[in-house]
Amino acid sequence: MAPRRISRNRLSSSSSVLLTIWACAGGPGERQAAAADSATEARPADSLVASNEAGVEIWFTLARKDQSAAGAPCLERTLEIRRGTTRIKVPLLYTGAPPVLLNDSTLRAQLWNHCRPAGAYRVDLRSGQPVRDHSEGAS
Repeated sequence: MAPRRISRNRLSSSSSVLLTIWACAGGPGERQAAAADSATEARPADSLVASNEAGVEIWFTLARKDQSAAGAPCLERTLEIRRGTTRIKVPLLYTGAPPVLLNDSTLRAQLWNHCRPAGAYRVDLRSGQPVRDHSEGAS
């Protein structure tokens, strides 16, 4: 069977359809500009939120923007435990409220989701490991 020939007119038509789709989706320049805008967006500075006499400091570090069910915006932050040059990130715990130091080895922090508390966690100050807090008064 002989190969099918595509007419120049048909090829031109196909190319213009592809170019139209590509243009509507935003060319690479628009995608790069959008990525640059989000990359240059001001990240909140790390801020000290608690410390104890043993030199342990609790800092707000990373941030994410979120929105409540009513559409109100908020900023939820992650925690980092600092002792001298040691830095321990608390994994998977974004909060909108300062944590509370319970003793020299534990803090309590509220997990936030969509700008509201979603549960309390106790965090080991040595490991950074959060564990759900089921004690009285915890959400």
